[in-house]
Amino acid sequence: MDLHSTYPAIADLRRRARKRIPHFVWEYLDSATGTEATQARNRQKLDDVLLKPSILHGEFDPDLRTSFLGRPYPLPFGIAPVGMSGLIWPGAEQMLARTAAKEAIPYTMSTVATQLPEDVGPHAGGQGWFQLYPPRDPSIRDDILKRARQAGFHTIVMTVDVPVASRRERQTRSGLTNPPKITPRLAMQVARCPVWLNGIRKTGMPRMKLMDSYSSNRSALPSNQHIGYLLRTSPDWDYFKSLRDAWNGTLIVKGVGRPEDATRLTEAGADALWVSNHAGRQFDGGPATIETLPAIRAATDLPLIFDSGIEGGLDILRAIALGANFVMLGRAFHYALGALGERGAAHLVDILRQDMVSNMGQLGIKSPGQASDCVY
Repeated sequence: MDLHSTYPAIADLRRRARKRIPHFVWEYLDSATGTEATQARNRQKLDDVLLKPSILHGEFDPDLRTSFLGRPYPLPFGIAPVGMSGLIWPGAEQMLARTAAKEAIPYTMSTVATQLPEDVGPHAGGQGWFQLYPPRDPSIRDDILKRARQAGFHTIVMTVDVPVASRRERQTRSGLTNPPKITPRLAMQVARCPVWLNGIRKTGMPRMKLMDSYSSNRSALPSNQHIGYLLRTSPDWDYFKSLRDAWNGTLIVKGVGRPEDATRLTEAGADALWVSNHAGRQFDGGPATIETLPAIRAATDLPLIFDSGIEGGLDILRAIALGANFVMLGRAFHYALGALGERGAAHLVDILRQDMVSNMGQLGIKSPGQASDCVY
């Protein structure tokens, strides 16, 4: 099958994934919080970024290669962390790690993944980043850092925009709990998704194995929270300093939305900043991520990563045009897995690659960084 003729865009992968993933799982993947206005705003404001096509630039082959944090990459994008990936599609963490290894792009594993770092890191081919929800107990933090490093993860991504649990009303209405419990209502949804069910039979019901290895106490947790909330804290500046002291590798801070925070993190020793509003999943009253990007770019010389709302190669160019050095996608890779399994992730990479090349040809630019000269 020619995948490009059947699934030429992320929207096509999303439609197929929705049919193959149980509804309660779909609501976890696809939802935001509140009225989901921020999720919609991410899309709207990306569409507002206009780039000027050019003419008479002759024939050329665009070069998508980039250097980021001292490492060469063939493409300026990678795979963002998504918690409970293995619930969305059985075996997702290993599938995405293998895709990253094959494509030589970063894969970011979540603290609240359904697999252990030791079981995923070896599949990533040296492309592994590890996303850290800051543990309250320093000994647990240090042990997680040690395990991540030993598993081959060379970069830590400290997430700072989840100080408390968001409500995620759609997710709550769906009946999803942590850990997942298949009630009669959910069993009917599962029965309609035989491929997903067969995968779960092989992997077992997903759970947060890393968090489980440090605590088994789940008492009194509401349905929109998970065991990680018993272990992690809402970090402050002193916590960042202690993490910076404890980790001698690359340290990225994810969830930056204010220029003044970017300036302070630059002074405090961050190696890169990840500009993100958590795809609208945490707070529904903030600006789109693309709106905050230019001011943050002006406030720091650090490399910037961008996420939230990306739906194609043109969006990647828009983010780079406004100051990003690298772009990450989370939901899209899980739509791809839901639609086509592991080959879906590779197909998504090709969709993004081809879309970037096509749009760069229209803009007359030979490298993604030149998109900054095309802003209308």
